[in-house]
Amino acid sequence: MRTSYLLCLKIVCPDIFQLPTHFVCVCALYRHFSSNLLIFFPFYRNLGKSGLRVSCLGLGNFKLLNKIQNLMTVAYENGVNLFDTAEVYASGRAEITLGNIIKKKGWRRSSFVITTKIYWGGQAETERGLSRKHIIEGLRGSLSRLQLDYVDIVFANRNDVNSPMEEIVRAMTFVINQGMAMYWGTSRWSAMEIMEAYSVARQFNLIPPVCEQAEYHYFQRDKVEVQLPELYHKIGVGAMTWSPLACGLITGKYSDGVPECSRAAMKGYQWLKERVNSEEGRRQLAKIKELHLLADRLGCTAAQLAIAWCLRSEGVSSVLLGVSNTDQLLENLGILSQMTPQTVTEMDALLGNKPHSKKESRA
Repeated sequence: MRTSYLLCLKIVCPDIFQLPTHFVCVCALYRHFSSNLLIFFPFYRNLGKSGLRVSCLGLGNFKLLNKIQNLMTVAYENGVNLFDTAEVYASGRAEITLGNIIKKKGWRRSSFVITTKIYWGGQAETERGLSRKHIIEGLRGSLSRLQLDYVDIVFANRNDVNSPMEEIVRAMTFVINQGMAMYWGTSRWSAMEIMEAYSVARQFNLIPPVCEQAEYHYFQRDKVEVQLPELYHKIGVGAMTWSPLACGLITGKYSDGVPECSRAAMKGYQWLKERVNSEEGRRQLAKIKELHLLADRLGCTAAQLAIAWCLRSEGVSSVLLGVSNTDQLLENLGILSQMTPQTVTEMDALLGNKPHSKKESRA
């Protein structure tokens, strides 16, 4: 199967074999049956309309500290250049672990992208939120733990109603001008809040956000498919999405209940267990079974289909993976999938939750 795909790639794009081997192995292919042509999609995309090139799959979930070195090594060797963390992950230990791995590996700093998120930094009142004080001090703390001079992107990890938008944008502009970050973005902000930040930046000649981190999967669609594409076209804000497998729901592991070794059975994940056992959860699991049959028919796994489905959405720059072992990572990196318009239409019919844009609603 892989040999035939690479042969087709050589016919369509003869220069493909000038690229590194790991790049070729994880390329996404799109087969359009009406013209019987293979179209080659590169593994890297621009972050929104900025010039920063990021791998279309990134590695997040830096909470599995005992496994992260192997996961990072496999990801980096397979072309992944984007690694996402946050000051709140494992109370800062995730950043320490990430920094130690980077130092130990000796990778060129210019060859990868590190992102971190600022909001929850500590217990004190001044150690959380998006005040100028915490943005600057919080990022300095992150850089110290990461043992880096700068991060590529610093995210505001939710909006802060107690901090004026102008203060937030000025602080983000300051850390960029000081060389502590290259870009800044938002995480779990509404489209209106992102637009406000952009307007403030333009009004005062400051630096606007380039990206929004948003949850996106089969059962969480409206924001990424309706709101963010409009921002992408208007102001160039891209989407970096997370939870493509809906906390493991899409893999089918919860089809027969909650396994003892699963995330839903872990301490602190009671909300996930309740979600799985709810009436809505059972309806979603029924749809997932049908999507598994579709994946079998297409010759890929349910996880690969779900990730390819996320990447087909306009404005999505990268999908962050949260994996617990190297087998899962390698499976997710193999995003060879026949994601045709007919397949997307069939999936929309199975899901029955396709959101409508403003234009479609008016029509």
